[in-house]
Amino acid sequence: MENLAGKTVLVTGATSGIGLEASVVLARMNARLVMIGRDPAKTAEKVEEVRKRSGSTAVESLLCDFSSQARIRRLADEFRARHDRLDILVNNAGAVFAKRSVTEDGIESTFAVNHLGYFLLTNLLLDLLIKSAPARVVNVASAASYQGTLDFEDLGFERGYRIMRAYSRSKLANILFTRALADRLAGTGVTVNSLHPGAVATNIWNGAPRWVRPVLTALTRLLMLTPAEGAKTIVYLATSPEVEGKTGLYFEKNQPKTPSRLARDERLAKHLWEQSARLVKLAA
Repeated sequence: MENLAGKTVLVTGATSGIGLEASVVLARMNARLVMIGRDPAKTAEKVEEVRKRSGSTAVESLLCDFSSQARIRRLADEFRARHDRLDILVNNAGAVFAKRSVTEDGIESTFAVNHLGYFLLTNLLLDLLIKSAPARVVNVASAASYQGTLDFEDLGFERGYRIMRAYSRSKLANILFTRALADRLAGTGVTVNSLHPGAVATNIWNGAPRWVRPVLTALTRLLMLTPAEGAKTIVYLATSPEVEGKTGLYFEKNQPKTPSRLARDERLAKHLWEQSARLVKLAA
């Protein structure tokens, strides 16, 4: 097991599923761990759980609702007030929505949380990552990205919204963001990789339509990985010496895998970056 003593690690979506299990392992590695959750009571409870399971007291938390750009900005400010370095950033917070909805910023909720949340937080903390180099960014994507499409005339599915179409689009965006950010960070000592954790039994699909939940329950019993198993590739990309210096890649089961054709389109990645920067009001 790697020793992360002296390293500051931030994990979003850290209070359940693979984010929680990754947090436990990273805390066992002696990282100074910052867990990000949305609900104050649940987050406090899970911090205590991670402390007990890992044996580490260097575990703290901050709160953020990733559907709100204002709250993401506040999270970045609060993190900076506490920490002057960031060695590992794990972007894991995600959601699905049975029915189309928009955030307070007027953006379709799946895209806002699953992609723009990664994009904005990472950019707001980028100077700390560069300052802390060698540093790593780990973006939790999904094999759903292979079915993902991008239509810049209708990014928010005002026409033809379906839960898996929206989810797949957001996960494709995660991989395109990973590749574009890796190019921008070339030579800085900061690496960026994305991953498919496997088909994992987590709470993210609580937002699925009621009629599909019995199917998901059956699949959970038969096919899905436990959250602890799904967290393994997160920890691998965050800590393993084997991926030192490797960047811009997409991993599954700790191995690089060729992403979809669209995910390898450099012009698409550039255009997505420009549109994402516009949507979160950052300079492109």
